[in-house]
Order: sequence, then structure tokens, then C-alpha cells
Amino acid sequence: MQEFDKLAHTLQPHYSRFNVANRLLFTGHSHQAWPDAAFVGVENYMAVAANQVDKKWGFGFEKTEIMRKYLRNFYDDPSGKYCREQNTHVLIVSWLSALDLTNKPKIITTTGEFHSMHRQLKSLETAGIDVVYLPHENDDALFESIKNELDGKTSAVMLSRIYFETSEINSRLTDIAQLTKNAGIPLMIDDYHGTNVVPLSFTNEKLEHVYLLIGGYKYLQWGEANCFLRYPANCKLKPVITGWFSAFEQLDHPRTDGPVQFDNGDQKFATATYDPISQFRAAAVTDFFNEQGLTPQVLRNQYSAQLSYLRSLFDEHNFEGSEIEHANTRSIEESGGFLALRSPHARALREALLEKEIFTDARDQIIRIGPAPYTTSQQCEQVIRALFDILKTL
Repeated sequence: MQEFDKLAHTLQPHYSRFNVANRLLFTGHSHQAWPDAAFVGVENYMAVAANQVDKKWGFGFEKTEIMRKYLRNFYDDPSGKYCREQNTHVLIVSWLSALDLTNKPKIITTTGEFHSMHRQLKSLETAGIDVVYLPHENDDALFESIKNELDGKTSAVMLSRIYFETSEINSRLTDIAQLTKNAGIPLMIDDYHGTNVVPLSFTNEKLEHVYLLIGGYKYLQWGEANCFLRYPANCKLKPVITGWFSAFEQLDHPRTDGPVQFDNGDQKFATATYDPISQFRAAAVTDFFNEQGLTPQVLRNQYSAQLSYLRSLFDEHNFEGSEIEHANTRSIEESGGFLALRSPHARALREALLEKEIFTDARDQIIRIGPAPYTTSQQCEQVIRALFDILKTL
């Protein structure tokens, strides 16, 4: 039995709907099981919707504040604004529309970005935007490349804190943030694989000026439709693509011929009507995490211990000619929350594991095995053993 089993066994009874104790769910890097509290949150929403009718929105906004408070605590970020939306795509589009892409048509990014950012930037190239894709594998080299690429035509730098394919942490992120600040260029950080896994203090790292994308579908266990764009309190950007929920408090004001206005709250980059059931679900999960004492450091310790154990199991079982190796050879301290393995059979392995009801994930030649706080050492042993049983048959 490993040290992380204690917390895992404590949590498992609270996930009875997903039956995590008896299933091998290793897509923790893509989406995790929801605690039973999530189902209570959904039922709560149905009751509020029936009883309050159109007054339900105020209750929904209160639920969002619970999530905002949680995120401000995780990021040690008391002054940051947190705009909630359905997904990170709409937040990226809204944010991009606030940039002066006509006079500054250059965006610097990396080759390791997730589809939401990568696809949109590739599409913008067809509209004449100069997108520079820098190699992401070496953090020091990336820092120097960004420094060399920054110029008067640069509208923004957009990159990840933790790369979605390999779980490698960008160790020069704070330096890049200072570099872009000195140049007066906005920095957008995708932290989908950082939130609730690797603590980050905006106060200590002096990151108050950066923009941050957060997704609730993975490690937060909030489910779909709970994403956030963190932006500075003194943000001067004004999105051109804008929905009326960014001025919700002004709906009863008379229309004027003046410029589009925004509320003073957190929803500057918001779109419009959505289904608030996701807020009730996520707020209930947030309360559950707080009740269980799942602080940033507790979660970091749990994931680090699980990742370390998975790595040791992999090394123990690996054999000559297996055609599989670590895709991430960095230390645990420079890694996120999942095991990344490179193999030409990655997708076939994922399919074969799924036939055994073992849930993993594959991207091109990388198979990702992601635990969650409720994952035990025995379950880690089972998935690695199954992986190599399949490899021996290929």
C-alpha cells in the first residue's frame, strides 16, 4: 500500500455514482469522475428553476462566485477577475477580438498547444495574421526565441503552463511573463492542465498582469460548461465580439449612441444565455472539495505520488523491444498530473485497453494515463499490468 492510498480510499465512497472503486478510470487528464455531490447540485438547480422561474439567474450567479472564490484561492490571486463561460474557445475568440490585429498582426505561440488555441490560430493565418509557432520542448530555448521574436508588430504571446500531450511544465513561464510585461504585450496562458494539479501563486510570481484560461472539465471535476478567463483588474482590453451577459446589469438602461459598455464585474469577455445547471453542479463539487480538505498542496502531493508510482511501475514492467518509452523524462517537480508514454501503437493500445473497460487516452503516438485523487495504488498496478499484457501480444 502506498501513502496516497489513504486519501484515495477516503474519497472513493463519495464517488459511488461513478463507481470509481470498481472501475479503472485513467482519463483524469481529460475528465474525472464527479463526486455524488454533483448530482445533488443538479437536483438543486431543478428545484430552483421550478420555484424561482426567471429569478433563477441570481442564484446561478451566486454559484459562480463560489467557483471564483475557489480559483482565487488556488492561484493566490485576490485581485484577479474571472470571467465564466461555456468553454475556452469562446473565451479565446472574445479575447482575440480585443487585440489590435490590424496594426499588430503577429501572434507568438508554441508547437505544443491544445486544439482550442492551435486550431483558432491556424484559422487566423488564412485571414492574414502572422502566427509564429516556436518549438516548445526546451524551456530555455523557448524563452530566448520569444525574446527574439517580440517586436512592434506583436499583439500577443499565447502558450501553456503545462503541455497537454506530455504533462511537462513550462519552467520559464514567470520569466516569459516578465519579458512580455516589459514589452507591453499581453500574455495568454492556457492552464487547463495546471488548475488543481500544480499550485501557482500570482502574488509571489508577480503574474497579476497575465491572462489565464481555466477549464473545469478535468481536474476540478466541475464537468462541462465551466471555464474561466482570468484577467487583470486593470484590464484595458475591450472585446469586439461581445455578448449581452458582459453588461447584464445594464439591461434596463436606455440605449444610447455611445460606445458599447461593460459591467464592472468579472464578465467582460462573456457571451450570452447559457444553461446555469453547470454552475449548480460545479459549486456543489467545490463545496465538497473544501469539506474534504483538498487544498492545493494536498492535491499536488497526491498527484505527484501517483505519478511517481506509475512511472516506477512502468519502468519495472518495461521490456526490450516493447516500443514504448517515457514521453516526459522531466522530474516529478517539473511534471503535471499524468503519465505520458510514446509508442507507435498508442492508439491501438488505447482501444485494446478500452475493450477491457480501462479508460485511457491517446494523442498521435502518445498514450496518456491520468489518475485522480481517488485512484489507488492497486488500480495503478492493474492498468500498467494490462498495458504490458497487451504490448506482449502486438
